[in-house]
Amino acid sequence: MHADFRIRLCHLSAISLALSFAQAFYIPGWSIKSYKDDESIPLFVNKVYSDHSQLQYAYYDLPFVCQPTGEKHVGLGLSSGQSIGLNLGEVLRGDRITTSDYELIMGRDEECRYLGTHEVDRRGVKRAQHIISRGYVAEWIVDNLPGATSFVTVDKTKKYYAAGFKVGYKDYSPSTGKPRFFLNNHVTIVLRWRTAPGKDGEQGGKVIVGFEVYSKSVSPNNRNETGCPGDVHNVEEGMQMYIAPNITRLESKYPHSSYLPEEDDQDSDDGATLSIPYTYSVYFREDDTIEWANRWDLYFVNHEDSSRIHWLAILNSFVIAGLLTAVVGVILARTMRGDIKGHSKDGIMEEGKTKPKRKRGMNGTKSPRNVEKGTNGLLEQSGDADNDIDASSDEEPLEDITGWKLLHGDVFRPPPYGGLLAPLIGSGMQLVFMAVGLLGLSCLGVLNPSFRGGFVTVGVGLFVFAGVFSGYFSGRVYRNFGGQHWKKNTLMTALLFPGLLFTLVFILDLFVWAEASSTALPFGTLVALVALWLLVQLPLVYAGGWYGYVRTGPWDHPTKTHAIPRQIPQQSWYIKSVRSVLLAGLIPFAVIFIELLFVFQSLWQDKSGYYYVFGFLGVMSIVLILTVIEVTIVAVYIQLCAENYHWWWQSFFIGGGSSVWVFLYCIWYYFTKLHIQGFVSTILFFSYSFLACAVYGLLTGTVGFLTAYAFVRRIYGQVFNLLIFTI
Repeated sequence: MHADFRIRLCHLSAISLALSFAQAFYIPGWSIKSYKDDESIPLFVNKVYSDHSQLQYAYYDLPFVCQPTGEKHVGLGLSSGQSIGLNLGEVLRGDRITTSDYELIMGRDEECRYLGTHEVDRRGVKRAQHIISRGYVAEWIVDNLPGATSFVTVDKTKKYYAAGFKVGYKDYSPSTGKPRFFLNNHVTIVLRWRTAPGKDGEQGGKVIVGFEVYSKSVSPNNRNETGCPGDVHNVEEGMQMYIAPNITRLESKYPHSSYLPEEDDQDSDDGATLSIPYTYSVYFREDDTIEWANRWDLYFVNHEDSSRIHWLAILNSFVIAGLLTAVVGVILARTMRGDIKGHSKDGIMEEGKTKPKRKRGMNGTKSPRNVEKGTNGLLEQSGDADNDIDASSDEEPLEDITGWKLLHGDVFRPPPYGGLLAPLIGSGMQLVFMAVGLLGLSCLGVLNPSFRGGFVTVGVGLFVFAGVFSGYFSGRVYRNFGGQHWKKNTLMTALLFPGLLFTLVFILDLFVWAEASSTALPFGTLVALVALWLLVQLPLVYAGGWYGYVRTGPWDHPTKTHAIPRQIPQQSWYIKSVRSVLLAGLIPFAVIFIELLFVFQSLWQDKSGYYYVFGFLGVMSIVLILTVIEVTIVAVYIQLCAENYHWWWQSFFIGGGSSVWVFLYCIWYYFTKLHIQGFVSTILFFSYSFLACAVYGLLTGTVGFLTAYAFVRRIYGQVFNLLIFTI
């Protein structure tokens, strides 16, 4: 009875955990929010970002936007200017979501509504000109949908969304040819809705399936008593961000010059201001063509158009992986098996040669070597025996062994700096677990764009809790290297890679803080990350390290290591460390470089879009891992055939060698595809690219190391078993 109760209790706990998990994540088709007529709909403002800069800014931190009044929205319980709680991923990606003063009432259209007038000084005007010149777009949110601008494909068959809307635009004066900057101070909001499914729809509930924002620049002139323009649909003059220079001040500053530079007057504080009126329009339109569960599809139309290229990338990767599989198959099925069988027939392995076996007689006993049948006396018999031995040595010479079979006494010799390699392998397994979890959840649809910041949040959580695997593999590899101080190794595993990562992020944050960007991590977030690192991950790494080093112990090696290391002969040019790493890394890079184009486009070039083809990415990742495994096996086998037993570090570098090509690809992408402006943005791009390539190299390097380790143990284990059988 007690057992049944415990089983039922476990079932109830599992069900409650699953329900809480489903509620914690935003899964399309489940978390439906419906609105009834005359119900308030909150509009949140987030940030502005640009494809030409890596710096993002909170919307209300801009000095030229209409600031919140702090009034409370009826029926929502929220006040304008109130910050919304963010998860860790949202903070890390620079989100700063705040309630706005825009009033949206379900089913109620507003042709024009006055929001307010904001006064901006010369510095604010200069900041606006900078933001507009960099092509910044604003991100607003309604019902968890980002505001988007609607477009139609070239063939006019499909409609798609581009997230965000332009803050302003730049043109040139037809009379002077100088640049002019116009601020978009009027927005037209279009909310598309349909009847809610189920009982909510029967009770008059409606769900939002589209959120469109169209911005325009409207001059402050010709306004009616409500503050709205006379004709909001036909605007002839825009809101130019310009304050006439203070001529008196410039003349006093340049008394002997006929040219007065207006740029020197932009930072002056003479009290001159510019009034910017803000207005908006709201329209509700019914749209039964879009299901609520598919309302995000309009953001991914461009990905559907590029599906052929994705299939081409997969075909390319399969061809390369197939060729590598054939090569590995030849090595394993023919070359190595022939070497092992031939060696087992030749004799017992010694240092540099084989000892020929004596033939067995008919009764199974070993026959004496080279004994003549005739007997002609002791002296003559002895001389004949010597001659016979010489003749036998001519007929059956001792065979010289070449290649990997010579290294049985050195192949498992601990590598130099093994105390550094073991923590790297542990951190690599930590990244492998995180990457597998993220790809799996993304392919299942749990991590999707509607779960804002979820990818980063779950990634950090998986990385922290994967500290158990990090400590386990690090401790076990360290034990195989003959290490004695497992606690020191555990501490190094927990602090090395996360510490370097945190230090780099902190240094980059100093640059971002100086630019007052929302991309900078708040101090509280830094403290929370340090707490996760030292209070959660460190104990988990310690537990995994203790279990791997103390309880499990090292892996068994089939051969014993000699006391004196063997001399390594001269190596060919393609086996030398740097060259072999670059040559071997080129093959995995050839597998993924097409898919990298889409990933880079989503990360750097088209930040208003979303990368959502995780199915293709998952397939490409599997093929990539298989390619890394096969390349490492081939490279290590070639190195062992060259009688070079320093394969430990080499296998790690070969596995991660493609990261060098990926970083070179980042450099090429920066100079040919991107238009990033500014020193800080350039530093951020190359620093983040280097960090991503380091993570990728550590992950694939760990896969290569563990593959080579299993491969070497397997082949020498087969030789050892055959030799025992022969003896």
